[in-house]
Amino acid sequence: MPKKTHDTPMLDQLEGGPWPSFITGFKRLRDEHRDERIRGLANDLLGQLEHSYETRKGYWKGGTAGVIGYGGGVIPRFSEVADRFPESAEFHTLRIMPPPGMHYDTAILRKFCDIWERHGSGLIALHGQSGDIMFQGCRTESIQAAFDEINELGFDMGGAGPSVRTSMSCVGHARCEHSCFDEQRAHRTMMNSFTDDLHRPALPYKFKFKFSGCPNDCMNSIQRADMAVIGTWRDDIQVKQDKVQEFVQERGRQYVIDNVVSRCPTRALSLQDDDTLKIDNRNCVRCMHCINVMTKALSPGKDRGVTILVGGKRTLKIGDLMGTVIVPFMKLESDEDFQRIVELAQTIIEFWAENGLEHERCGEMIERIGLANFLEAVGLDPDPAMVNNPRANSFIRTDGWDEEARKWSERKAAG
Repeated sequence: MPKKTHDTPMLDQLEGGPWPSFITGFKRLRDEHRDERIRGLANDLLGQLEHSYETRKGYWKGGTAGVIGYGGGVIPRFSEVADRFPESAEFHTLRIMPPPGMHYDTAILRKFCDIWERHGSGLIALHGQSGDIMFQGCRTESIQAAFDEINELGFDMGGAGPSVRTSMSCVGHARCEHSCFDEQRAHRTMMNSFTDDLHRPALPYKFKFKFSGCPNDCMNSIQRADMAVIGTWRDDIQVKQDKVQEFVQERGRQYVIDNVVSRCPTRALSLQDDDTLKIDNRNCVRCMHCINVMTKALSPGKDRGVTILVGGKRTLKIGDLMGTVIVPFMKLESDEDFQRIVELAQTIIEFWAENGLEHERCGEMIERIGLANFLEAVGLDPDPAMVNNPRANSFIRTDGWDEEARKWSERKAAG
């Protein structure tokens, strides 16, 4: 235990209640860790945090910290109250790219822990909001040595600053029966193609890719990704009627009606008298609810591919934005398919880099210039699936549409 521990009456209150507290974890490091350096660091971290609670002010500031050859990936944190809490004077974070699908073995995780206890605080977060492995708490002089050891294990620095950020992909093909494309291949192909934009911050702001294998969107890509790639299908849901009947017999007709049929947002399901399920696939919107409830009986169709959306993000200049569909469906199987999606991403990023304002996400640029102008710039045709809010009044004039379509075609042909 450090020679003198800081009193933390306000932090102590965070340990109350039924949920685990990070304060308890810090105290365990302070009181029980075998390394005196880490015990002292944890003690001063608690002291500084208590001081922040007392004064209602944060005392971490940025600065410059990094590793040789990289323009981003280290989040510098310097304390403004280092004179009072010298052991936590610096608390930098290394962002390290995880493997696609977040696949690790225990040997790698143990090596991570050993490396970070030698060079940092021992605190590792799996994973940050951008998907990175967050190695938290390191002094400037230890950053390079820590990264060198992590890099020898085959892991590279993640994104930081105005750059392409670390991507995320779900476990997908490896374990999930709902997967509609090879998420890990798509993830790795994209990262390999944009390595320079990841390590050399030179964009208006950050750009995130996320890959979800089905419309469940376990990566929250619609809300969080500048370019979201989501697995889908364009034929009929696969139905095993014998399994449907087993499910109905096990749970009861009323349960199926209340929890499956009635919850279909487009009323595309109906339970027949013989306990089979009838699906109006033309009105299916791929919400996945029926498949999630009846996983043995229902599964995605066989003609699988991806839907691509752009512009999702959290609050910045104009508030939260959901991704907008720009490619309703495309196959993602052959080498040519993967090359197509890389080229589309390159076109989008290049246009945004040239036309985005400083500190403006891609979605905010689209809101500013209009979706029609964006689609024309990146060479995509408008599609009814891109309509965000359909008109409430269906009685609209259609005369003149042919003329407008001709003008649009001429503009597109002219380049």
